[in-house]
Amino acid sequence: MPQVTRRSFLRASAAGGAFLTLPATTYRAALLAEDKPSETIRVACVGLGGQGRGNMNAIRKNVVALCDVDTDHLATASKAMEKGGTKFTTAADYRKLLESKDIDAVLCSTPDHWHALVAVDACKAGKDVYCEKPLTLFVAEGRTLVKAARASKRIVQCGSQQRSSKEFRQACELVRNGTLGKLKEVKVGLPGPNWSGPPVMDSDPPAALDYDRWLGPAPHRAFNTKRVHYLFRFFWDYSGGQQTNFGAHDLDIAQWGLGMDDSGPTTIEGTATFNKDKWFETPVTAKQTFTYANGVPVHCTLGAGGNPGGVTFEGEKGTIYVKRGAITVTLGGEKVADPYKLPTGDVKLYVSKGHHADWLECIKTRKLPICDAEIGHRSATVCHLGNIAIRTGRKLTWDPKTETIAGDKEASAMLSKEYRKPWVLG
Repeated sequence: MPQVTRRSFLRASAAGGAFLTLPATTYRAALLAEDKPSETIRVACVGLGGQGRGNMNAIRKNVVALCDVDTDHLATASKAMEKGGTKFTTAADYRKLLESKDIDAVLCSTPDHWHALVAVDACKAGKDVYCEKPLTLFVAEGRTLVKAARASKRIVQCGSQQRSSKEFRQACELVRNGTLGKLKEVKVGLPGPNWSGPPVMDSDPPAALDYDRWLGPAPHRAFNTKRVHYLFRFFWDYSGGQQTNFGAHDLDIAQWGLGMDDSGPTTIEGTATFNKDKWFETPVTAKQTFTYANGVPVHCTLGAGGNPGGVTFEGEKGTIYVKRGAITVTLGGEKVADPYKLPTGDVKLYVSKGHHADWLECIKTRKLPICDAEIGHRSATVCHLGNIAIRTGRKLTWDPKTETIAGDKEASAMLSKEYRKPWVLG
C-alpha cells in the first residue's frame, strides 16, 4: 500500500474529502467492500465497567462477545445484552476472543494500563480497534501501537469523542481559518481528582475479580479496593490522573485547533500539588505550559482555581471558548449571537456523524477515522509530557519529530516502562 505519513494524513483531513484509505484485508473483505446492508461488523467488547458498558450500549447491535476479568462486571453487561435478545459469547481472557474468526473488531474499555497491549494484540490478530482514551499509559506505547496499526492495515479509533461533536469542530475550524487573527494563547481547564476517601487497608481481592489478570503488565502490588476499577486512574502504575483522563479530551482539542495532529509542543513546564496524606499519587492541582514551534503557548490548569473547564482560544481579534454542548465566540469585544453562522473558510475539518458510527463506517470504507491511532498517540503524548514535567520538576525540551526529550536522562526514562512478565508489547 502507499506509505501513509502523518503529514499527508493531516493534509487529507483538512481538505475535507480527500481521505486516505487502508486496504480492506479482513477475511470478510469482499463483503465489506461491497457495503452490503445485511453485513454487520461483529465486535468484541473488552472491559465492561461504566465506560465499557456505555460503549457496548452505543453499538449494541454489533456486539457478539463480552470480556472482563471481573465476573460481576461481566454478569451486569451480559444481563443488559440478554434483554435485547442478542446472541453473544463471553470470556475472561481477551486473547481467546482474538483467535475467533467470528469477530471482526475489538472495542477496548479497560483501565489505561491495558489499552495499548489489547489494541496492539488486536491489530496483530487482524481485528480493527476502538480504544478508549487515553490511548496509552506512556509515550513509547503509542508509537508501537501506530506501527502495529499501519503494519496490519487496521482501523484504530481513539475514544476522544469530542472530535465528533459539532461545537468542537466549529471552534477548531474558526481558529484554523484565522477568525481570531493571530493566535496568542490557548487555555485549557481540567477538573481536579474525584478520588473518594478515606483510604482503606490492603486486603484479599474479592472472589469476582481475577486481580492478577487485572494487574496484567503493571507491577505487582497488594490488592486495595481504592486502587481498582474507577479509582485506578489516580495511581501512576495504571494511569495519569485527570491529566490523562480529561486532558485526553481537551488537550486533544487544543492540538486540533492548532493544527498539530502530527506534532506536539517543543517545551513543557509545570508545577503541581499533591494529596498531603498520600491517599493517591496523581496531582490535586497543577499548572502547565506547553509551547509550540509557532510560539503559541497552551496554558493548562488542573483542579480548583484554574482555567474554565474546556478550551479557550485567544487571538488578536477575540476569543473562542468551547466545552461540551456549548461554544462562545467574542469578536471585537462583542459576543456573536450564533457562532454556527460564522463562515469558517477553506480549511474544512473531518465531519463525523458520531464517534462509534464513524469507526464502524471506516471499517467498511478503510478510511482513517476522525481520531486515528496517530492522533490519539500525539494527544496522549502531550498529557504524558505534562506529567513528566511535573514529576521531575524541570522544563522539558521535546522534539516532536524524533519523539525524544533533549538533555534529561531521568525524564527520557519516563517515556517508557517495563511490562511485568510474561506480558510483552509488540
